[in-house]
Amino acid sequence: MDRASSRKGSKLVRVNADFTQRVVVRSETVDWVPSPMKGVDRKMLDRIGDEVARATTIVRYAPGSAFSAHTHDGGEEFLVLDGVFSDEHGDFPAGSYIRNPPTSSHTPSSVDGCTILVKLHQFDPSDRTHVRIEMGKMRGVAPSDRAGVTVTPLFSDDREDVRVEEWAAHSDVTLDLPGGGEVFVLEGSFEESGDSLGERDWLRLPPGGTLAATAGAAGAKVWIKSGHLTDAVGG
Repeated sequence: MDRASSRKGSKLVRVNADFTQRVVVRSETVDWVPSPMKGVDRKMLDRIGDEVARATTIVRYAPGSAFSAHTHDGGEEFLVLDGVFSDEHGDFPAGSYIRNPPTSSHTPSSVDGCTILVKLHQFDPSDRTHVRIEMGKMRGVAPSDRAGVTVTPLFSDDREDVRVEEWAAHSDVTLDLPGGGEVFVLEGSFEESGDSLGERDWLRLPPGGTLAATAGAAGAKVWIKSGHLTDAVGG
């Protein structure tokens, strides 16, 4: 399937919608697309739907921009990449990780502008757990069985695991992903299966896949979400 396609005569948008396939997206090659709100643009990494969609997106708020109040029926999680994201719950600087579960609502804005990585409509419908973490206030843990790796846990339940990992320069990293996984580069770079990924590039591996990465000369800091793609296969 092509990276992006649409159904003629329908509002259904499909971007990297075959979850049985390995996908690499280099963010610099993806155009910014205006959202319905002035000053809010996005780069679609994967998407099934129209404005209400299962989606993984990089979203950019221009200074002074805002999104109207809305409810997340399918939940929302996001990571602030730069700037400060705000809503009625607080001001969240770069490095903040937020989970707004199904039925939650808010009114997003940014005074000085910000960029966030957002995932929509990918929660367990019964999930009601709010998470608000500033990673700069956390200390990573070095697993005894993974040389050159430091892990900062963000969220984990029976369905999924979310964390940030730091990989030392030139370290080899292998992860079995029975439930699939995504890797988003925050800093540095790595190579995987012949592809080189740098800052804000994104890799998605299907259920049953294995990550076999080698960190670059400056190492890599990556956001990883795993275990959550089994229910998406066939979507």
